[in-house]
Order: sequence, then C-alpha cells, then structure tokens
Amino acid sequence: MHLSSNYFGDLVKKETGKSAQEYIQNKLIDEAKERVFDPKKSVSEIAYELGFKYPQHFTRLFKQRVGHSPSEFRNLN
Repeated sequence: MHLSSNYFGDLVKKETGKSAQEYIQNKLIDEAKERVFDPKKSVSEIAYELGFKYPQHFTRLFKQRVGHSPSEFRNLN
C-alpha cells in the first residue's frame, strides 16, 4: 500500500475512532470468539492460527477484552 505506519495509523483512527492496534486486536478477538467454539481445537491452536507467538498473550488479551478467558467463554456459551 506504500503507506508509512504513522499515516496508516492516522487513517485508521480517522475512520474508526480507534488506534490501529485497538482496531486490529478487536478484529482478532472477534475471530477468536468464533473459533473458540470448535471443540476440536485447543486454545493454543487458535492462538497460533491467529498469529500469536505465545498462547498466554492471546489468553491475556482475550480476557482483557471479553471479560472471560477463552476456555471460560467456550464453557459459558
């Protein structure tokens, strides 16, 4: 796209009202909410599929944004 990271961040902020990081993390969590219901996949597998290097980081972000860990969310719904 030939945009600087700062310019890209400014465009995302202007269009969404959120920082680029917040916007991307929200999209990841939305996708994670869908994938967590696949009983064949572990939370670690989902984390790796979504590009997280460490499943613990995924679990921490998920809990921060959703209020429940991925496992708890899976069991509640």
